[in-house]
Amino acid sequence: MTPQTTTSDASVQSSPVYLVGAGPGDPDLLTRKALRCIRHATVLLVDDLISDACLRYARRSCRIVPVGKRGGCRSTPQAFIERLMIHEAKRGERVVRLKGGDPMVFGRAGEEIEALQAAGLRVEVVPGITAASACAAATGVSLTDRRHAPGVAFVTGHRQSVEQAQAWAALVQSGLTLAIYMGVSEAAQIRRALLDGGMASQTPVVMVQSISTARERRVATRLETLCDPLNTGQIRAPCLMLIGAVAAKAQGTDAAVKHRVATERVA
Repeated sequence: MTPQTTTSDASVQSSPVYLVGAGPGDPDLLTRKALRCIRHATVLLVDDLISDACLRYARRSCRIVPVGKRGGCRSTPQAFIERLMIHEAKRGERVVRLKGGDPMVFGRAGEEIEALQAAGLRVEVVPGITAASACAAATGVSLTDRRHAPGVAFVTGHRQSVEQAQAWAALVQSGLTLAIYMGVSEAAQIRRALLDGGMASQTPVVMVQSISTARERRVATRLETLCDPLNTGQIRAPCLMLIGAVAAKAQGTDAAVKHRVATERVA
């Protein structure tokens, strides 16, 4: 049943709607404020990638509503999520929208903030550790190592258009480390776009699945063989890809160690 929103003055919001980043999955990586929000909530709207360990902090009486969004899978419509948040907040519930990573990094937070504010509701965003930062920590890769890259770009790997292909070429020319989110299903197209944009086929790549969880897996490869670990099932979604010279410093994979040794011998 679709929730009906109301603008009655009798329904006054007593606290903000919180958009909370739950980090990459490890509950120890929740911020203290995120933890307080989860414990305080009476309604939790939860992304698909939120770990059960994070949800254990919710009170027993809290209503937990799964509102998952996964590429290639059945997803909860964004408009429904927004209507539900508005409806519950105007009923006086303490609403927390719990998102994987950071709400402001590919979390549709902008759309939700606008919808909530248009309904006359207050909103507070609680930052979380985004997947790229967790991936860097797990592999020992400095995303902005000044010896190798002038910065880092967070990029969505969703379906590519002609305009996006041109954007990939610009990213190649920038020399930035590329942190690619949601790129598994489009890996072949991403590889082709980067090669066409002038990126060297030997550019190091690190892929990390289910970062910071018990299911974490890491693979180091090169741009030319980017799709191989995906095709063989070594790595699956959810996965973050780090592409650029800094990825040669990755730790925790045999391939990364071999690549570093080969690079040192050439030098």
